[in-house]
Amino acid sequence: MTEKYQSFLNYIRCELNLSARTVLSYTYDLRQWEAFATATFGTDFDSTSPTSNDLRMWVARLASDGVSQRSIRRKIQTLRAFFAYMMKRRGALTNPAAELQPGRMSKPLPRVVPPSQTARVLDTDLTDPTDFEQVRDHLIVDMLYSTGMRASELAGLRDCDINTAAAELKVVGKRNKERIIPYSQSLADMISRYRSLRPDTRTGAFFVLADGSPIAYRHVNATVKREFAGTDSHPTPHALRHSCATDMLNAGASLAAVRELLGHASLATTQIYTHLSTSELKHNYKLAHPRAQKKS
Repeated sequence: MTEKYQSFLNYIRCELNLSARTVLSYTYDLRQWEAFATATFGTDFDSTSPTSNDLRMWVARLASDGVSQRSIRRKIQTLRAFFAYMMKRRGALTNPAAELQPGRMSKPLPRVVPPSQTARVLDTDLTDPTDFEQVRDHLIVDMLYSTGMRASELAGLRDCDINTAAAELKVVGKRNKERIIPYSQSLADMISRYRSLRPDTRTGAFFVLADGSPIAYRHVNATVKREFAGTDSHPTPHALRHSCATDMLNAGASLAAVRELLGHASLATTQIYTHLSTSELKHNYKLAHPRAQKKS
């Protein structure tokens, strides 16, 4: 590796104070680029002063070799950082990596729980309806799925946030934004049963442990895993949030209503669930499209 690369790595390590892991990634990327440049253009080629087309050839090779889009994006960022350093400290006039356009990252679809699996857990009678921990854990799963709230929002619920008269609850989401979520009568009944069994607590927290102390975020995760242990699904609390949104859209709820329920800042965030919700689309297609109506 040339002196210019080493100087850049020392710069990000000592002056920018980047993590050892980041420095290691940059080192690997630069060595990979240097090896490609030498093999492609010859040993006389100065890999620290390439053209944009030279760099595009490398990116194209990475893509053809099956390197993931995420890794390619990181390598492009490495090159941009290096050549920005060359302009700042070594008098380079341009940054050839500035014109590189990494491809868009494909967003993975949210993981959801089939409605049959959720119903299997929530519709199963409790072994002992007078057992506080059983009732609490069942309520945790029911509330996550029924309201679509985040695990952190659920763990932060206070007793005063639950309005049984109006059948609604208040949550504090991201950026301390409050929203009101309605809930069903069946969930209201479970809330009442839970409150009748809950030990005394002076913290004001809604969900507590057997000793009266508030539950932690990790307890919510463990509870969901335990409640679904006997099913084919192994969801996280966030998967139940995704399932809530998807099942509502499949049942005919509007995108705007689901956005309000989940507390998304932008409708674009909610739209990912439309990729999972196809029941209404298929129904409308069969009713309206001439080819779907045509008899064989």
